[in-house]
Amino acid sequence: MSNISLRLPPALEADLAREAERANKPRSEVAREAITEYLTRRERDRLMQEIVEEARRLTAEPEARLEALEVAEEAVSLDNEALGLAENAAQRSTRAAKRARAVKWWR
Repeated sequence: MSNISLRLPPALEADLAREAERANKPRSEVAREAITEYLTRRERDRLMQEIVEEARRLTAEPEARLEALEVAEEAVSLDNEALGLAENAAQRSTRAAKRARAVKWWR
């Protein structure tokens, strides 16, 4: 692992020290976790921005818009099918649990 040196304003350094103490971790570990979370969030935000820009570009093209609508309709039907399967499984599980509770204690 490489070393870096950072200059932190006193308030930020105090926050870092407080968090490290609460988490019972070294300050460097808390800083690594924070930097990792920040970079992950930035990458996700960049990806979402690219997706939004591409979606806007595609909606301007009639053929692409039609294809996107077809794909979305197919996805909705698959989601509904999956939801139905999950709901049925949950209902079966609930009925089985009720039957198990209904068994007489003297049996």
